Amino acid sequence: SDGRLVPDPDRFAMGMAELGRELHAMDLRFGIYSCAGTHTCEGYPASYGYEEIDAATFASWGVDFLKYDFCHTVAGSDASALYRRMGQALRSTGRDIVYSVCEWGVHRPWEWAASVGAHMWRTTEDIFDSWESVSQIGFDLQAELHPYAGPGRWNDPDMLVVGMHGQGHVGRGGLADVEYRSHFALWCLLSAPLMIGCDVRHIDTTSLELLGNTALIAIDQDPMGSQARRLGRMAGYEAAETWTRPLANGDWAVGFFNRGDRESAPISIGWTALGLAPERTATVLDVVTGERSSSVTNQFSTSVAPHDVQVLRISPDH
Repeated sequence: SDGRLVPDPDRFAMGMAELGRELHAMDLRFGIYSCAGTHTCEGYPASYGYEEIDAATFASWGVDFLKYDFCHTVAGSDASALYRRMGQALRSTGRDIVYSVCEWGVHRPWEWAASVGAHMWRTTEDIFDSWESVSQIGFDLQAELHPYAGPGRWNDPDMLVVGMHGQGHVGRGGLADVEYRSHFALWCLLSAPLMIGCDVRHIDTTSLELLGNTALIAIDQDPMGSQARRLGRMAGYEAAETWTRPLANGDWAVGFFNRGDRESAPISIGWTALGLAPERTATVLDVVTGERSSSVTNQFSTSVAPHDVQVLRISPDH
């Protein structure tokens, strides 16, 4: 009656504030969802015209994260203006709430979302648990977006589908384990927000070990916040791609990917491409297998199987 959102009395009988307290007691964060239109994508009440009321309500519940969608918007609405209204409302609460913009990359949010207060923004339509979807979203649609990412402002290529195995709302046949490895490795190289999309109550051991790879996560969370860029493709092996990013301590993260379907591809990285003198020695760590090579000079070469990846952390010797 006063224009405030109320919890479903059956599903959330304890109330949302109590739910938030219980989540925080488990060292979890409390995320919630709304929309810049009159209704959410599922037809529930959204925040258009109620931005300040909803933001204050979310803050009173202890919310830490808001995903803000773009369904049922008023015809002719300016996307950046709608998102600016909620961004200002969130700041006015005084609570530290991560603001996630989701208008599917339609209005090029990487160019304006940070200026309206967003911390992350979807760059694409929804991801699906298929190699075609992961490959297009991860490789093709992120390649030119590295200038827009940095600490506190992140390109979001959507959630991880690791471990879904074709189940759930976005299941489209499912990926093989090797493809999940490429998917997770690329998201880490991209400094993408890492959100697990599968049902963690039933996650398989292989997926859990991949999602818990601390060396890959360290690359994703590197404080420099530099998103990887595509360095190039191997001559004669157009499906073989090399992605690189500098790390805060002077190391380089390098990803060798083989997007091809049939044969292994030879891939290499020369020291000069990383700004290193050819005679400079470096330690090369395979962050997936843990294999380490010492005193490497000039370049590092390997072979990558179809749809697989090798991620290196190259540490110049001092």
